[in-house]
Amino acid sequence: MASEPYDPYVPSSKNSPYASNDTPYVGGSSSAQGTPRPGAQGSATEAIQENLNKAFEAMEDNVRMVQQRGVRLEDLQNKTDDLATSAQGFRRGANQVRKKMWWKDMKMKIWIAIGIIVLLCIIIIPPVVTSQK
Repeated sequence: MASEPYDPYVPSSKNSPYASNDTPYVGGSSSAQGTPRPGAQGSATEAIQENLNKAFEAMEDNVRMVQQRGVRLEDLQNKTDDLATSAQGFRRGANQVRKKMWWKDMKMKIWIAIGIIVLLCIIIIPPVVTSQK
């Protein structure tokens, strides 16, 4: 039987026409036939299997990292909501303190104005009363 080119999509079995060829097809640009490499099918299959295993492990790691990231994102979202609620409470409290301080300042200004008026009355009224007599 003529040697057939290696096809990775055709399973190798004893009944397959490709089973007689134990070496993979090595294509070249100068010839359509190519030259088979002795003993390369086993090592190529092992290398492909090893690459598949590495890719599978990498994908499992990626899935785990995405799941962990999702959990961290949920935690971050919860913390953000809590922080927004706390910020709203802080804003209310700050406004109340600001209003209380404004009233306290205003009361102080009113008492100072009353004190100045009383002092002026004490200073101005006695001389005016004595001058009218």
